[in-house]
Formats: sequence, C-alpha cells, structure tokens
Amino acid sequence: MHIETLKVFCDLVEMQSFSLAAERNFVTQSAVSQQIRTLEDKFKRRLLERVRGRREVRLTTAGEVFYRESKLVLESFAHLNESMNSLVGKISGVVKVATVYSVGLHELPPKVREFMTKFPSAKIDLEYSRTTRVMRDVVNGTVELGVVAFPEPRRGITIVPMHSDRLVLICPPDHEFAERTEIEVTELQGRDFVFFERDTPTRKATDKILKSYGVEVSKSAEFDNIETIKRAVEVSFGLAIVPQPSVVDEEKNGQLAVVKFKEKDWIRPVGVIYRTDRNLSLAAKKFVQLLDNKKAENS
Repeated sequence: MHIETLKVFCDLVEMQSFSLAAERNFVTQSAVSQQIRTLEDKFKRRLLERVRGRREVRLTTAGEVFYRESKLVLESFAHLNESMNSLVGKISGVVKVATVYSVGLHELPPKVREFMTKFPSAKIDLEYSRTTRVMRDVVNGTVELGVVAFPEPRRGITIVPMHSDRLVLICPPDHEFAERTEIEVTELQGRDFVFFERDTPTRKATDKILKSYGVEVSKSAEFDNIETIKRAVEVSFGLAIVPQPSVVDEEKNGQLAVVKFKEKDWIRPVGVIYRTDRNLSLAAKKFVQLLDNKKAENS
C-alpha cells in the first residue's frame, strides 16, 4: 500500500467526486476506482458506499476509521518530508488554503506570487468558498488555513489579523452619485441596493451600520458572489457596498464609479484562521507570516 493511495482515498472523501480526485492526483477515474477496490480487498471491509441517484459517496463505519487514520498518516508523512527538507533549509510541500471569493480573487494573488517567488519548491492550493464552508474545512482538517472577512473568535481557532479593507459604495458611471468622491450614509435612505446574501459577514456588518444610522434601503437583489453583485450594479439593478480592493479594475476601466463613505465605520477586517491544536507545516507557517499584518508593518 502506497502513501499516494491513502491520499487518493482522502481526496475522494473530501471532494465527493471521482473525477475531481482523479484530476487532483493526475490519474484517471478508473485508476481511482481501482485504488479504492484495492484498499477494500486488503482490509476485507467496504469503505465507501455510493448514494443511489446521487453523485456523492458515503463512508461506512470502517471507512470513517480508515479516513481518520489515513489523515494522520498523511500529516505525519508531510511532517517527515518537511523535517528532512528543513535540514537543508528548503521550504516545500502544498499548503491548502480555503478563502472567500472577494479576498481570494482580489487580495491574495499578490501574496501567493510573493510566496512562490520566495519558496519555489512550495505551492499554495487555493479553494474558494463561503465563510461557513471555510470555517468547516478548517475545523475538520480538510485545509490547513482559512482566510475570511470579519473573523470571529472561536474556541480552538487561532486568528492572525491581516489588513483591513475599506468598504465603499459602487454605482453605474451614469448615476447621480458617480461624480462624488465622498458620501454620507444618510444619503442612501430609500435607495435600491444589491446585497450580499443575508448570512455573509459583510452583509451582517452592512446591515448593522445602516441600522445604527437609522437608514433604511430597498433590496433589489442579493447574491453570494461578489462578481455577480458588481455585474448587477453595472446594469443598474441598484447600488452596492463592497470591499474597495474588489473594484479597483472596474473603477480604472470606467465600468463602475467608486465612492468613499465619510464615516469611519466602513471597515472590513480580514484574517487567517487555523486550528490551534494543529501543527502547521513549515510552508504554512511561512505563508501565515507573509500575511500577518503586524509582521508586515514591522518589516
């Protein structure tokens, strides 16, 4: 039995897809199926069950034990590799990072490029998801690191603050607010808005700030993806409040007008999260150091 087979099994369980597990491990789907059968033959136990009528797979009782122990073996093997590489000062391995779209698409790429330049033998594997899913993946060990907006303190989770973003108002270039450089929140009373979905941290923060100023607006639409929100504003669905880094290109290209708020409340903190009890790989530690706002300010 090879380490690679354990990795294929764990990837299949976590990704719930034979095709994605095959793609991640550079093998065919039939090869994935064969490796699963080999494991089941070796231990004389059924490890996975297909859910009839659906694409997902489900762990059997034996499969749950095998998955848990396989994760420990893979972590130990990764630690062994890192320990040996550290003897010659080499940072290597893959760091799995889950992040929300607005941060992952617009703020992390420069940091990833910087990391890859410094440590060419290491790789950052970015996955984009909703905040709740990012937190779940960090807690269950599917990823080493999570990067989220408005990180909330939670037992067993370490938060490393990154920078804070300014939240700004965006509107179509022909809107009456488009020529403004600043605006007061009270001027938004009764306006139509395109929002993030209600359970997202940025939406919760936006609602809280609007309420604190006694401002009521109309919801014309809500989406879970910042790219969709921007496109909706472009076609005049309404105004929106978004992190400034996410609209740099649209402002430069004249697709959207960006207006700052006069109030100081419109700040979105961003942070790296990971399990406090987890021994981060050397590569993950280096990436966290790169993202750490305090270390960046002191460097």
